[in-house]
Amino acid sequence: MKRLKDILYTVSLKKVVNSTDIPVAGIYFDSRKIKQGVLFIAVKGTTSDGHLFINQAITQGAIAIVCEELPKELQANITYIEVENSSKALATIAANFFDNPSQKLKLIGITGTNGKTTVATLLFQLFCDLGYKTGLLSTVQNHINDLIIPAIHTTPDPIALNSLLNDMVNSGCDYCFMEVSSHAIAQYRIGGLTFTGGIFTNLTHDHLDFHHTFDEYLKAKKGFFDALDKSAFALTNTDDKNGMVMLQNTRAHKKTYALKSIADFKAKIIENHFSGLLLNIDNEEVWFKMVGTFNAYNLLAVYGTALLLDQDRTKVLTFLSRLNGAEGRFDYLTSPNGIIGIVDYAHTPDAVQNVLSTIQDIRTGTEQVITVIGCGGDRDKTKRPIMAQVACDWSNKVILTSDNPRSEEPEKIIRDMEAGVLPNNKKKALSITDRKEAIRTACHLAKAGDIILVAGKGHEKYQEIGGVKYPFDDKMILTELLNLMS
Repeated sequence: MKRLKDILYTVSLKKVVNSTDIPVAGIYFDSRKIKQGVLFIAVKGTTSDGHLFINQAITQGAIAIVCEELPKELQANITYIEVENSSKALATIAANFFDNPSQKLKLIGITGTNGKTTVATLLFQLFCDLGYKTGLLSTVQNHINDLIIPAIHTTPDPIALNSLLNDMVNSGCDYCFMEVSSHAIAQYRIGGLTFTGGIFTNLTHDHLDFHHTFDEYLKAKKGFFDALDKSAFALTNTDDKNGMVMLQNTRAHKKTYALKSIADFKAKIIENHFSGLLLNIDNEEVWFKMVGTFNAYNLLAVYGTALLLDQDRTKVLTFLSRLNGAEGRFDYLTSPNGIIGIVDYAHTPDAVQNVLSTIQDIRTGTEQVITVIGCGGDRDKTKRPIMAQVACDWSNKVILTSDNPRSEEPEKIIRDMEAGVLPNNKKKALSITDRKEAIRTACHLAKAGDIILVAGKGHEKYQEIGGVKYPFDDKMILTELLNLMS
């Protein structure tokens, strides 16, 4: 039980009606979850406005309301707090309610278009192996040491986020590594948190359905680094053209990593195979189990972060060389008759090109590359033709199919993708709406030594069609079909 005046600490208040010296049993921004004696924060969301549910919240037991606009009729026994921005207030209130857990461990945020999950997961695995109690907040799953908690969003809402961080503190965690999405930054979900460090991976075309322009997307990512404290570090990829932009206004200690340019942490790819990477990393050759140039960047970001957190260099490289990375990221398998299957979460043009260029670097030149790819419904439509074009440019055969159509017609999404298939690529592309049938067709087309890439869903164990989630696991289906054909 907290007192309202205490959880309003550092919240910018415009007006207060009635006493704030009252006990609050909980905090909610979802009116459907309201219980007796709680605070309701009315947030203007993307699909609904919490201000419309203030009376409902009071009826269900809320004793205090935070809002941007006071209701016309105020109830005498209710405390009303008017603020400029309810989303900002929610983040600060949530942090205060859980006694600011981010200040009680070392919280590292990872942001960028691609690589967030891999970097966060590798850091979690590494620090566990180094003997620390560690937390993870990621797209795939959340961890509190060995305890696995299903992930619903890349970055949870402020209440869920601070609750998880509080659980980590109570479990003795020294570190937490978390993905920081552009949505979370723009929606103030990470407001009120104290970060020990921030990592930037890269920035490419994505989420323009939400941010509308690439510049707004960039500003959202940059906002994370702008907010870092001077005691934190900001580690950026200087090979990305926007890498140094992230550091322009940060007060944090500026650090860099790169494969091609001058940086604080440097690496060079010596060998790149399906079985792994040989890197020269700060003048020491180390073999890693992970594959591809994009993973060389991920490994280097993890290495640099560990050293900035005062870890022993030799131990870091030793443990890091044993790790496999995140589920659904360049997941590699070989069928009994020698067909190579790869499942990857790549769902942006740049990510698709990264995976296919990695395959191109490793292949001997005689085998076919067959790509199965779709685009998600209710998401950025502008990237659909670009993803199809990239897939065609880098593959011998391409099967356009469904990803998660959500509320859209799958055939409409595929037609949007087909617009990116240039005349010279028409013969290599076909469209099959049913994703399992598309994967089956790829397996039938493949011969020994050929490479099948199934892109877009990675770790996901479902396919969302018409708003309903059905069980669907790309890796399991690909494995079963390849084994049947051997």
